[in-house]
Amino acid sequence: MDSKALYAKALTLMPGGVNSPLRACRYVNAEPVFIDRAKGARMWDVEGREYIDYVLSWGPMILGHQDPAVTEAAHRAVDKGSSYGAPCLGEITLAEEISRLVPSMEMMRMVSSGTEATMSALRLARGFTGRSKFVKFIGNYHGHADSFLAAAGSAAATVPGTPGVPEEIVRHTLLAHYNDLDAVRAHFAASGSEIACVIVEPAAGNMGLVLPADGFLEGLRDLCTEHGALLIFDEVITGFRLAPGGAQERFGIKPDLTTLGKIIGGGFPVGCYGGSRTIMEHMAPVGGVFQAGTLSGNPVAMAAGLATLKRLGECDYPALEARTLAFARELAAIMESKGQAVTLNAIASAFTMYFSQGPVTNMIESGKCDSKAYATFWQQMLAQGIYLAPAGFECAFTSFAHTDEDFATTLDAARKVRF
Repeated sequence: MDSKALYAKALTLMPGGVNSPLRACRYVNAEPVFIDRAKGARMWDVEGREYIDYVLSWGPMILGHQDPAVTEAAHRAVDKGSSYGAPCLGEITLAEEISRLVPSMEMMRMVSSGTEATMSALRLARGFTGRSKFVKFIGNYHGHADSFLAAAGSAAATVPGTPGVPEEIVRHTLLAHYNDLDAVRAHFAASGSEIACVIVEPAAGNMGLVLPADGFLEGLRDLCTEHGALLIFDEVITGFRLAPGGAQERFGIKPDLTTLGKIIGGGFPVGCYGGSRTIMEHMAPVGGVFQAGTLSGNPVAMAAGLATLKRLGECDYPALEARTLAFARELAAIMESKGQAVTLNAIASAFTMYFSQGPVTNMIESGKCDSKAYATFWQQMLAQGIYLAPAGFECAFTSFAHTDEDFATTLDAARKVRF
């Protein structure tokens, strides 16, 4: 069956025919492509068409698809059993490697998704401080737990409001615009003794890529310290992508709690949250804050994650960043040569080319992008074998598997786009 027929069948079985909303491609006025296999920086659909992949499973495939070391580690693990529901050595070895790379995470808990990680970190922050309120930033996406679905980014930005989430739950969620430190100060001035934590994407990746303004993260650190609140870095996207030690290494800020996902699973469903021993020992069975999961610490996912982090230790991050920035700048220049206004935000191996004029530093500015222009761009690039995120406010990712030839082919395709 081709993608069209498969989508028609999927529509009878799943809401919108998908298991995650953005995959339905409605933002770009298209139907989804069904993928059959992937290797390196390429994917092939069920009809055999080949694509250069800049979504990379929404970020985790920083080594590319089917990295030999990761694949071999997963095969070895699954040959010993796919799930135990009991402790295994892999949980310890992966935790040791994460703690070595991210020293702020003295202790941690493995879970099965980024949503679980952020949800659990928030619960822990509330349990540790005895407070209920928390600050989040408009356009930051921390998964689909109820408390976070107030003015969230990513696919949540395409639907109005938060149906199914009672007002009494999100009333504890205090909102501020990203990069607006004065708004956070105002929240602490009004409710400082009630605020358990501030949670932030240290470089936002779910309203497109938005970088922190000078002093923004430092200001959050100071405010949390001053008022006895915890600072949570949601590094589900930035972890091990912005630097081997994530955004906190890159920007030199130490959070109280960190959430991880994507890359630490090597393509398998894994999340993690952690911080100092003092905070983490409030989790059951040592402390009273409860969290559990049958598949937490899954042996196959642990093996794939450890192999991924070990391989990343051999990789040249600065070289990939330089190649990615040069590629993204040339891509933006091609669009500008066609009379299309663009704004480029880029860091490490991630970038967003907004179809809009002027800087993009928060959700308001991200929302001004020309969705029709992006849909035109996306459709024509897909037809030429370039697989991009099906929404104009998502990141494009590169990997260590992308070659200069891949970039050149992509730029050639962009030159053929007509608006």
